[in-house]
Amino acid sequence: MRKTTKTSASDPVACLAMFGTLELQPEVNEVVDSMIERLRTLSRKSDGRFIAVDLRVEILDKKGCHGSSATGTKSCFNAQEIAIFLRKIGFGKDTTIYLTQPRWDESLDVLKDIFPKTYTKESILPADKKAKFLESEDSEFEKVIDFYMCSQSDVFVPAISGLFYANVAGKRIASGKTQILVPADIPGTSSSVTNHFSPYISKKNHLAHSCFLLVINAKNPEESTMQLLL
Repeated sequence: MRKTTKTSASDPVACLAMFGTLELQPEVNEVVDSMIERLRTLSRKSDGRFIAVDLRVEILDKKGCHGSSATGTKSCFNAQEIAIFLRKIGFGKDTTIYLTQPRWDESLDVLKDIFPKTYTKESILPADKKAKFLESEDSEFEKVIDFYMCSQSDVFVPAISGLFYANVAGKRIASGKTQILVPADIPGTSSSVTNHFSPYISKKNHLAHSCFLLVINAKNPEESTMQLLL
């Protein structure tokens, strides 16, 4: 998402329209709150913190997750690559992870082997809400839930590059949640978490920065992320 001259910090209405707080329907809000509460309960050993990873198997299958011929970078990462990435930047086995994947897929087993507290919507949605929000033919509910789960998590990891990543980044920047880590194939055994902050944060190249400069400056992404690692 590029900066434009039409929208800036002096255009608060446009900023709020793009990145401001949108009110969820009461029932959807209740579901999101219950899922977040469930994850924080499961994260007692890490002070209630959790990571949200945008990883959807069907999208990975379509993209193929191959490197770009021009830059050598990848547009997506599979479960094994995400597991190795998180491990190498210092996340431990007690880390709680929320995946945007609706239901469990056997390809995710490798991630759960390293991080046992890995969950999909199917495992943390209230039982009486699954028929409407998970088993419905309308996937819009799932998209809304994922957007807010990824926006409110302590750390967001986009395993898939694209519009969803950009939209979540904008929402997080607006609320001061700047802990966004972009996966990479790390040579060697470890890497500093600071090497993997999203360019939306490290280079401030997201339009939301011009809208919410004061909020952004109030948060230190390195300090907040390191607290989760400890």
